[in-house]
Amino acid sequence: MSAAPESPATDVRAGSNDYPLSRVPQSARYGWFQVAVQRFGQISALSQFLLGSALGFSMTFWDSFWAITLGAVILELFMIFVGFIGVKEGLNTSILARWVGFGAAGSAVIGLILALSLIGWFGIQSGVSAAGLTALMPFLPGWAWALIFGLVVTAVVLKGFLGMQWVANITVPVFVILVGWAVVAELTKHPVGQLMSEAPPGDPMPFLGGVTLVAGSFIAGAVITPDMTRYNRTRADVVKQTVVGITLGEYAVGLSGVLLAHAVKSSDINNIIMTSVGWVGIIVIVFGTLKINDWNLYSGGLGIVNFIDTVFHKKVSRPLVTGIIGVIGTILAAFGILDHFVGFLTLLSVTFPPIVGIVLAEYFVVKKWRPALDATREAGALPETSPTWVPATLVIWLASSLIAQFVPWGLGAINAVVAAFVLYVVAGKAGLLKSIGESPTEQAVA
Repeated sequence: MSAAPESPATDVRAGSNDYPLSRVPQSARYGWFQVAVQRFGQISALSQFLLGSALGFSMTFWDSFWAITLGAVILELFMIFVGFIGVKEGLNTSILARWVGFGAAGSAVIGLILALSLIGWFGIQSGVSAAGLTALMPFLPGWAWALIFGLVVTAVVLKGFLGMQWVANITVPVFVILVGWAVVAELTKHPVGQLMSEAPPGDPMPFLGGVTLVAGSFIAGAVITPDMTRYNRTRADVVKQTVVGITLGEYAVGLSGVLLAHAVKSSDINNIIMTSVGWVGIIVIVFGTLKINDWNLYSGGLGIVNFIDTVFHKKVSRPLVTGIIGVIGTILAAFGILDHFVGFLTLLSVTFPPIVGIVLAEYFVVKKWRPALDATREAGALPETSPTWVPATLVIWLASSLIAQFVPWGLGAINAVVAAFVLYVVAGKAGLLKSIGESPTEQAVA
């Protein structure tokens, strides 16, 4: 491996490749607060505002509060334990999957599914921002703003984690200030006590439905948590960044959406923001979308890099892949093509929760391939081989995804995680986790 830079501040390698196929060395990691800003930027994105408004439109304030609380605790537990794996191994999700139950071929499938989903949402959210920008500055058509927004995000992600950190340092505080302004501007027109005690303006939502909405809305974030926590230094850093980032994001932004939905009597986020602060609301929409969209593209690029490495045995540049898929996603967004695939992307999302359960079960309980990671960690290398296919894991993955989709009781996403965890542990104890083939690992340069 090439020598790592002495500190993140000097990590300005050409293209900021960001260790897509290797471990992140300790010398290239960041303090917890810096990563927490990134995590808060994800959670405090426009999607969280939309989640809060959906809850507020269909639930009372206090039911929404407890649904957010329970959903946030579930998310935090998943993210913390998956994040522990990322900080210890220094590996992103797509590469890590090779040794946490999926094998090399299975990790390629995960990388491809994550990439398709995240790139799809990247394009769709670029379109959302474009609609806001068109309303604010109609001298350009929507497709042109979609191109501009998508290409700006792509340029940010080309710079890697360091570039995304700089953007987070700017956009997150501005987003929080503007959201605070929107809340204060609207709530001064209404008695807050009344908003907190009145019935929801829309059709009622059951409490478990609200919890499911909160926990399930960001379950993909739990899957890709190692992409972020591999840049942490300690487990304590993971806990601090997760608790601070998720708690503040869920409560500050989610509950703001709840109150505004009660005040405006709508779940339409554009209507809520525009009603509250006028054209400044467009900036809220754009900034809120930008900080989640860069992570959509970043993790999607990592998945594609792993897919190409596994299937075609080619080492490709992460910035190059990011640039290509960013341009493709942007063009598809500009012409509205991705809007027709929302149902497909939603269907893909049911495959994410079982990945969390399998990863946790293998790494912390079964530990069939854990010794290979342990033996190479101190040297900063990867195991020389990984299993190619693990058929039992694929069966468990499919079965748990079907549970998430079709079992009508409980919390769908949580059911899938628990089912995958239990089934994998049982399969491990029964000796069913047999690998088919071994794939050699080429040690990548950072």
